[in-house]
Amino acid sequence: MTGLTHRQSEILNIARSIGRVTVEDLSRRFEVSAQTIRKDLNDLCDRRSMTRVHGGAIIASGVENLAYEARRFVAAEEKKAIGIAAAEQIPNGCSLFINIGTTTEEVASALVSHEDLLVITNNLNVAMALYRHPRIEVIVAGGNVRRSDGGVIGSAAIDLIGQFKVDYAIIGASAIDEEGALLDFDYREVQAAQAIIANARSVMLVSDSTKFERSAPVRIAHIGQIQTFVTDPGIPPRFRALCQERGITVIEAGSKTADDDEVPAEPAEAVSAS
Repeated sequence: MTGLTHRQSEILNIARSIGRVTVEDLSRRFEVSAQTIRKDLNDLCDRRSMTRVHGGAIIASGVENLAYEARRFVAAEEKKAIGIAAAEQIPNGCSLFINIGTTTEEVASALVSHEDLLVITNNLNVAMALYRHPRIEVIVAGGNVRRSDGGVIGSAAIDLIGQFKVDYAIIGASAIDEEGALLDFDYREVQAAQAIIANARSVMLVSDSTKFERSAPVRIAHIGQIQTFVTDPGIPPRFRALCQERGITVIEAGSKTADDDEVPAEPAEAVSAS
């Protein structure tokens, strides 16, 4: 890309490799002031190469997703907290779908102490996280395996999903717009996600708040088709109001209260409009 300084080009390379950069880390790495880094990030955002997030920036999205390993680093702590909070909503002795995504994988990791679960997934990483546990039965959808992230996509996966009617579906999204659309990049992945939503009694969206700062071209569903949304405290107020209007339970993983110093915090705070 022409017109970039050497430092700005390096910032882009770092962001592409790890997904997210922070002002503090870049200031230390390049031995310049935080103000200088903020100017660099603002310039890159003006060029639509990056998108600002709290404390830093991520690679801008539009028609192509971040590399899978880079996505693991974006909001990693928030995703782990979301995974734990989501798993706490899943009872023993139930059936569930888990689809493709780094956040849904955190849910799977937090389910390992559950008992008598039936998990159907089109995510090889979810299957690998759960199949060793004797009280969890895992069924993997067949079809083409996407090399970039281990997602199983295509008509065979959709056909298998359609054979089940499960208690819960755990889904992710690459982006969420302010009107409530849940978005992704690969229409084949979206078709599998739509089949999952259609064949579950209760649907849980797990997504960190950086997804509100991104865009993607393919529509999965609308937030109104979701019963529970597990996220972090960064959810925009307008979207929170939309969830309340639709009667969607919002669980903010990692929420803190004024009494945190005196009483141990609950792992998640639920807000329901019902």
